[in-house]
Amino acid sequence: MVARRLLLIVAAAVVIASGPARAQDVVVFAAASMKNALDDAVAAWRGRGRAAVKVSYAASPALARQIEQGAPASVFLSADRDWMDHVAKAGLIRAGSRSDLLANAIVLVAPRDSKARGPVGRGMDLAAMLGADGRLAVGQVASVPAGKYAKAALENLGLWPQVQNRLAQTENVRAALLLVSRGETPLGIVYATDAAADTSRVRVVGAFPADSHPPIIYPIALTRDAVPAAEGFLAWLRSAEAAPHFERQGFTRLP
Repeated sequence: MVARRLLLIVAAAVVIASGPARAQDVVVFAAASMKNALDDAVAAWRGRGRAAVKVSYAASPALARQIEQGAPASVFLSADRDWMDHVAKAGLIRAGSRSDLLANAIVLVAPRDSKARGPVGRGMDLAAMLGADGRLAVGQVASVPAGKYAKAALENLGLWPQVQNRLAQTENVRAALLLVSRGETPLGIVYATDAAADTSRVRVVGAFPADSHPPIIYPIALTRDAVPAAEGFLAWLRSAEAAPHFERQGFTRLP
């Protein structure tokens, strides 16, 4: 029954594109963790009467594979460099358009009323914090960027053996957050920005040391077949004018 509920919640967490796109629209494929910040940025862009932008949010590997299969995206915003590299190696990124846009961090979260306490580090008894039957919500550790960062940090801190057989792996990081906010799992590992987006239902137990995992970098690029208006939108996302929309959600803007 618990497993079935987990599957239902994960399925409900998939975020679809914001309405049907027209041929001239700028279609953005963005990592699920970008939703709050990018929604704000797109609203500000539209408010100035600029080109229409439609955004589809999902895990970076799912978006990369859709681009490979010919999906009409003009901009790809990945939650790690690996999946941007994957698309670039397939010849699907416009030369010279790629840059690192944002940085993030990962944190251990629990339901708001949980008694779990940090800090996160070596010697932490995660197994005891999960209880007899509890699982740790994470993105899929083999493919989803947040899951890959989480596994790297757990291994680095010597905590992986405690939890490797007690994971609730999800299709994207927002699905992992939802498992915790709904109380379906006692703990989860998500981006700091995700935790900040749901403070009424989850709280941060502790942050993972920055040196316990590879740098969390969000690269952005135009796709090979991007519509002309995408160039202006990409330039604006990199601008000082757009920066506050990301910084308010906890992202670090990269130069």
